Amino acid sequence: MLAIKNNIMAANAARHLGTSYDALAQSVERLSSGLRINSAKDDAAGLAVRELMRANIAVLQQGARNALDGVSMLQTMEGALATVDDSLVRMKQLAEQAATGSYTNDQRIIMDSEFDEMAAEIDRIATSTEFNGIGMLDNSASVSIHFGGADDQIDVTGADMTKSGLGINAAAIGTAASAKAALAILDSAISSKDTARASFGYKMNRLESVVSVLNIQVENLMAAESRISDVDVATEMATMTRNQVLAQAGTAMLAQANAMPQMALTLLR
Repeated sequence: MLAIKNNIMAANAARHLGTSYDALAQSVERLSSGLRINSAKDDAAGLAVRELMRANIAVLQQGARNALDGVSMLQTMEGALATVDDSLVRMKQLAEQAATGSYTNDQRIIMDSEFDEMAAEIDRIATSTEFNGIGMLDNSASVSIHFGGADDQIDVTGADMTKSGLGINAAAIGTAASAKAALAILDSAISSKDTARASFGYKMNRLESVVSVLNIQVENLMAAESRISDVDVATEMATMTRNQVLAQAGTAMLAQANAMPQMALTLLR
């Protein structure tokens, strides 16, 4: 019906044009953000899954950093024990030197002075070596390295590498007899030091394995999150091109529909 009050064709064309423009706007939003899901209305269930995955990824990434911090802490302690090792070796060398009868007591006193200095340095290293304010060479307390889930952690036990902890606080080499006794004491101290150093070593290896596993988990979760959330650029470009054509066609048809009432005017002339 030819009418001038209600232009049904124009209203219909405008409605379709609005739909095309809404779809075009959504394609532009997705392509500009790189995400298929930009709000809950795009995919409510997908958004919920994505946010949970993102939380898990963040936790795993922080867990990997925690493990690496633990490795750094143990490297600090193990490096300090390398210096303690050198001092103990020197002390044993001095004890062996003082144990022989070809030196005088005055010479043994000089050796004993160096022996005491080495012991004091070992004590200083054990009490002053820290990582972020945490010392592990002057006690046997445990430090928990946490990563991943609520129960995922590795406990690292410290070691008492002070003079008293190693049992060398009473050792002396002022006489040949005391030097011989010091040799046995130093053997025990070196064994204790080696045990602690080895413990730090295999804990480092374990933490590094944890980091590798966590990084693999993060990679797989990120891939899954990408499949849910990220836009398929090729598909979305095809959709946007179609929506552009529809919008252009809708604009042209709306212009034609708006011109239809002009035909009625020719009958009124």
